[in-house]
Amino acid sequence: MLFVGPWESGYNGSMANRIDYPRCFSGGCWFLVALLVPLVAADIHGMEAGAHEDKHWAFQPLVRQEPPGVQDGSWVANGVDAFILARLEAQGLAPAPRADLPTLARRVYYDVTGLPPSKEQLDKFLTDTRPDAYARLVDDLLASPGYGEKWARHWLDVVRYAETNSFERDARKPFVWKYRDYVIRAFNGDKSYGQFVLEQLAGDELESVTADSIIATGYYRLGTWDDEPADALQSKYDDLDNILSTTGQGFLGLTIGCARCHDHKIDPLPQTNYYGLLWFLEDLLPYALPKQRDPELHSLTDLSSPAVKKLRQELSSQVQKLKKSKQSMEQIAIQKMDVADQGRAKTSQRQKVLDEKLDQYLAESQQQAYRQLVSKLKALEKRLAKVPQKDFALSLAKCNPHPKKTHVMLRGNPHVLADQVEPSFPDLFGDRVPEIPTAPPTARSAGRRRVLAGWIASPENLLTARVIANRVWQHLLGRGIVRSSNNFGHMGTPPTHPELLDWLACWLTDHQWRLKSLHRLILNSSTYQMSSKTNGGHLLIDPNNDLYWRFDSRRLSAEEIRDSILMVSGQLNRQMYGPSIYPKLSKEVLQTQSRPGSGWGKSSPKEIARRSIYIHIKRTLIPPELSVFDFPETDTSCEGRFITTLPSQALNLLHGEFVQTQAGHLANLVRKEAGEEMTKRVQYALGLVLGHEADVETIADGLGLIERLVSPHNMEREEAFRQFCMMALNLNEFVYLD
Repeated sequence: MLFVGPWESGYNGSMANRIDYPRCFSGGCWFLVALLVPLVAADIHGMEAGAHEDKHWAFQPLVRQEPPGVQDGSWVANGVDAFILARLEAQGLAPAPRADLPTLARRVYYDVTGLPPSKEQLDKFLTDTRPDAYARLVDDLLASPGYGEKWARHWLDVVRYAETNSFERDARKPFVWKYRDYVIRAFNGDKSYGQFVLEQLAGDELESVTADSIIATGYYRLGTWDDEPADALQSKYDDLDNILSTTGQGFLGLTIGCARCHDHKIDPLPQTNYYGLLWFLEDLLPYALPKQRDPELHSLTDLSSPAVKKLRQELSSQVQKLKKSKQSMEQIAIQKMDVADQGRAKTSQRQKVLDEKLDQYLAESQQQAYRQLVSKLKALEKRLAKVPQKDFALSLAKCNPHPKKTHVMLRGNPHVLADQVEPSFPDLFGDRVPEIPTAPPTARSAGRRRVLAGWIASPENLLTARVIANRVWQHLLGRGIVRSSNNFGHMGTPPTHPELLDWLACWLTDHQWRLKSLHRLILNSSTYQMSSKTNGGHLLIDPNNDLYWRFDSRRLSAEEIRDSILMVSGQLNRQMYGPSIYPKLSKEVLQTQSRPGSGWGKSSPKEIARRSIYIHIKRTLIPPELSVFDFPETDTSCEGRFITTLPSQALNLLHGEFVQTQAGHLANLVRKEAGEEMTKRVQYALGLVLGHEADVETIADGLGLIERLVSPHNMEREEAFRQFCMMALNLNEFVYLD
């Protein structure tokens, strides 16, 4: 039987440019491989010129490049531009002119913070006549809290972040939101990317273990978890495969998971390499147990201070001891009662029986001792209640420090073991694994993940710096230098500018892995500041803009649309961090679950108005205002979101309860600020939504719409204005970014 699948999709910036490539092949698909491999080997894009004939570009060491010389040196703001312009000049192309300042300001606000500039912020920038005004704006935005909230979401896509387990019950993962907050803090604090990698992969094994590094290991708990598997052993290794595949794609840009059942059909990854990497993860225990679903067993770490833990333990021990003594004294009295009362004492009426008859069966001295014991117990319980509760984090709370030996599993079946394997990094890297001693008897983990994390986080790693530099470029320029940002292998798309990618990767590691520095470099380049103005001749030569001769327009993401609507309507709540929020969902949406409404909480209107990154992500119940605008599927790593244009999007923006409600808030805000005169209202509303003064024609169109709604449709004028505000939130200029 011929079977190809499952299919993964590489993001190319639009549905028209989408590429699909197989995640793995069954043994019967060699004819398809035979068709595909020659295309890759032929390198039809011509991007691997000069590379060694038998070694893929990504599997070669980083090459320190010098920015090339160009004819128009005045356009070059930094090394980024030299690489871009050299390619353009070689093709007889010229870069588009610089974007006008309002367009550029709106672009950089969204790309850095995910929010539009307010009218006041825009005016401040436009009136700043200093030559470095734009560079100052970039610095201000990178220092703003919104930067972490925007860029954390990109990382959460990669690590398939969600807050539930999936499968039928899709139960909540407690405290997983602390991992989300950790990522936001990491970006805002400009944590070294190398440290960011170490903390997530081995935060519990570092020399200095902190609350952040413990929370970071929540990375291992983000995937799906079957709480009632048909085959517990198979489920365990499915979960480990999910982790290993995500680690390979997210950090290394390699589809390592393809080698679980057989040698990788495309890349030089034999099956032994897969299990050589799995060896490092064998100390991981499952999220919980199928018959004991409490995550506290393996996955909840108390971050309370040692002093608080000690006090809580001491008081709890004393309380339990007193309770035991109290029950012993009560049992003395119960044994003296008649049969009927003894029977009642074994039911929920126990306390009632004791209150009524205990004194009758205890001597005076016993009664006095009992009352003293009860008084002491109440005092202790009162003290215990004042001690801070356990500060749990979803994490690797418990590991197996002495796992069994690792074997190759025939066709990925853990019930059919083949040869034993030793720890190894993929052969293509040519790196040897240092000797890893057996963990001592008292160890809490095997100490293996620290070695794996150190190798991935090394500046000498062939792929780590390339992959993260490519992701930063992707989210600033609209697509990666390597479009398939989770797959740098043969089936991925070749880099359009391999020398630039290596230069950026080296630049990043030379600057202590600081992502803000890389952002600053790219944002200040002339390449980023180009307009989206098209050129007919250029389109004929480079229709996909692979050479970056202009800036690609894009639609706002789901979160950007929702957050922008909240901002312009005056409702956005800037509160950061903490437990997730639950937007209001219709009855019809709640009915889509196997248990309608199960696991969906209720938040106040003020909480609901927080930024979208704080929305509770339930795998089986993504809110429509996110899902309809291409929010990613959360079971696997998402390298880049599709940008689709669907009727459901227009219906959501026109008729969805969220937009209708916010249109009312916008109308009220405008009425308060602009007064009763309708022309001023329309002008003010458009200024809020568009971020600039609307032209006369647009204002006239808005007034005309209001008049048509009033007559002949007999709509109340205030309602007609609210409908105008809703229409303004649907304008392409609001939803799209140039």
